[in-house]
Amino acid sequence: MRLSPDEAQRIADEVRAVFGPHAQVRLFGSRVDDRARGGDIDLLVTVPQAVERPALLAAQLGARLQLALGEQHIDIVVEAPNLLPQPIHRIAHEQGVLL
Repeated sequence: MRLSPDEAQRIADEVRAVFGPHAQVRLFGSRVDDRARGGDIDLLVTVPQAVERPALLAAQLGARLQLALGEQHIDIVVEAPNLLPQPIHRIAHEQGVLL
């Protein structure tokens, strides 16, 4: 995984600050491959409750992560009981690393 322990903890903390204490976050994509270089930070945020305005919450999280981690390209996918499952959710669960 190409995140430092401090970066992983900051991401987890910011996810819980925005989505609540029961939210989980997985890193997936190129950043889980230690042999790769570069790449954006792909995150799957899973919450156990329905989420109103998931795009707004994802944008808020993205802004907080930019402040916490510096200028990085960050993609955030939200998974909640009221949101339609997408193929990217399955991929993130199969390939992702829980932070």
